[in-house]
Amino acid sequence: MIVMKFGGSSVADAARLRHVAEIVKTQLARKPAIVLSAMGDTTDHLLEAGKTALLQGKVEIKNVEKLHKATIKTLKLPIQKEIDGLLDELTRLLSGIALIRELTPRTKDYLVSFGERLSVRITAAYFKTVKMNAKAFDSFDLGFLSNSNYTQAELLKESWDLIPQKVLPLIKGNVLPVVTGFIAKDEKGSITTLGRGGSDLSATMIAAACRAEEVQVWKDVDGILTADPRIVKNAKPVEHVSYEEAAELAYFGAQVLHPRAMQPCMKTGTSVTVKNSYNIEAPGTRIETAQSHAAKKSPPVRAITSRHNVTLVDIVSTRMIGQHGFLAEVFSIFARNGASIDMVATSEVSVSLTIDAAHDLGELKKELSKIASVDIKSGKAIVSIIGNVKRSSEILSRAFRICQFIGVTVQMISQGASKVNISFIVEDTEAADVVKALHMDFFDSQEKPRE
Repeated sequence: MIVMKFGGSSVADAARLRHVAEIVKTQLARKPAIVLSAMGDTTDHLLEAGKTALLQGKVEIKNVEKLHKATIKTLKLPIQKEIDGLLDELTRLLSGIALIRELTPRTKDYLVSFGERLSVRITAAYFKTVKMNAKAFDSFDLGFLSNSNYTQAELLKESWDLIPQKVLPLIKGNVLPVVTGFIAKDEKGSITTLGRGGSDLSATMIAAACRAEEVQVWKDVDGILTADPRIVKNAKPVEHVSYEEAAELAYFGAQVLHPRAMQPCMKTGTSVTVKNSYNIEAPGTRIETAQSHAAKKSPPVRAITSRHNVTLVDIVSTRMIGQHGFLAEVFSIFARNGASIDMVATSEVSVSLTIDAAHDLGELKKELSKIASVDIKSGKAIVSIIGNVKRSSEILSRAFRICQFIGVTVQMISQGASKVNISFIVEDTEAADVVKALHMDFFDSQEKPRE
């Protein structure tokens, strides 16, 4: 058994669905289960409809209706009545929002669930017309049970047992399940959504719980690249990475697979392959256990990524010397202000850390100033090098030599606990030049360091 997940751009319209069907046909012998996102921009259109109902008291679903009805018409699918039923349910929901002028997180989850629910029904119906024994399923009918943290729900441990109980009999019965990504239900029966990376998480959860051979995540890129192609034009696909490397890449800017989506497969050792549905000949990137990954010969650096619009906070206090509890007090202040910390570096009397610039810094600085001297600097960027821990000295030496060569001052450095990530802070305006120069040295010079 394998699991194949297709993102919104891969199922954006009738033409893309035909293409997806051809991809799935090549994998039928491996007993696939299919997980889908909403078609194209449907989720955005649903959120817009909710906002219109809330603020203007109007029910407007024409953008949602147009895409799905056009797809049904183009593909000549006999499911208009079923789709009309869902669109009527959506209209009633929006009417309720417009009437009471309230859109709670629970209602919002119910609202955006229509994208995936429409997507799987249309796709399964088309698969049937091309001789595949497909059947549409809402994931909450296949064991996806979550807590009630609406918009950011977490799957409950019971899902690990419930999912294989529901899915494996379908696979054994030669049914091709076409399953909604992104959504679940809580114990009260309310629809929830799994937050960022939720559709990928749905796929990896099915694969891990059912002990599948592999998860294929089909997107609109050739896999994980050595750098952002918008910065480095000749960025290359990475053949294979460990789960830890993929998680660090995702966290520090590579928007291919969200770290939380990899957690189920990390638990079971199930491999994940990121493929491009627009370029099926590309080998993609295989994400696997550190042991499998270590057995393969690899260069010192796997990829280079960057995150912009970062704020650097320097906290200095002699109270840190031999004083237990000081760092705990610092971190509790950040927690109270809802500020998530990305990087940390400490010395005897100081701690430097980074946060996203979107945070309100006024109250944060006021509280920190009561216990230490605080210097807040905005307009920074994090440059992260993901690579081989056993060659970290070489990586650092080459990276600092490049920064010196192009006249960039490194303002802070941190190595992640996973040891596969070395990150440092530079000016936001310098980040792109740093990434380009590092990429040239590590990937375009046959691994030979510059003299």
